[in-house]
Amino acid sequence: MPAAPTILFVGDVVGGLGRRTLLGLLPELRRRHEPTFVVVNGENIAGGLGITPKLADELLAAGVDAITLGNHTYRRAEINGYLDSGKPIVRPANYLTTQPGRGSCVVERDGIRLGVVNLSGNVFLRAGRVAFLEIDTVLAELEGKVDHVLVDFHAEATSEKVAMGWYLDGRVTAVVGTHTHVPTADARVLPGGTAYISDVGMTGPRGGVIGVKKEQAIASLRTHMNVRFETSEDDPWLMGVVIRAAERPMQAEAIEQVLQPWRPAPQAAGRS
Repeated sequence: MPAAPTILFVGDVVGGLGRRTLLGLLPELRRRHEPTFVVVNGENIAGGLGITPKLADELLAAGVDAITLGNHTYRRAEINGYLDSGKPIVRPANYLTTQPGRGSCVVERDGIRLGVVNLSGNVFLRAGRVAFLEIDTVLAELEGKVDHVLVDFHAEATSEKVAMGWYLDGRVTAVVGTHTHVPTADARVLPGGTAYISDVGMTGPRGGVIGVKKEQAIASLRTHMNVRFETSEDDPWLMGVVIRAAERPMQAEAIEQVLQPWRPAPQAAGRS
């Protein structure tokens, strides 16, 4: 088997600021961690809700190997056909089979085959099938076709995420949680060899409320009235994890959080 891969997974990229933060820091992260694969959750990249073909192509052109999504998958109608184009972008596998897209893909680099699986939680989120049953089907389909598997579990309840980590321990290389936009402090390799974290956090404006301008979020919570949300532009950070896999299939050696601020270079005088 080829040398053990390293996987950089970047959590929910929020809006244009999140996209610029990812693209601005990615070269440095490549130099520092030398990832074999880069996987990005992009379900909030289009103005904070959804993703478009143009933005997906921009991520892939920047060297992202696979894109995962979540509950905002279908917010932009133009993405529906793109999801069936065969490109390495996946939506939750436990959505209905009638819905556009697929729940897993295989990417290969340096002779290593990585299966990327997207799942949606069932607690507080709308998904067509039970995640714990669907993952068994997906893993059976991937058996013999991959060396490692990364599962992005896009879920609300931490209890559901922790349970999925234990359920898949020893069966996949990593289970990484997304959706809540707040990084958790429980990154570890479980006894069976699966790297796990409940939520990797978001890539975008830490100075807002999970990506939204803080004044708007506070007004909504204070008044219980509808408030138009806009993406914040304050205090951009990139949040993710680096997973160092073992040479043995479906095993990880280590998982390390990446929590890094982005300070864009000042614009040249006279330029907008």
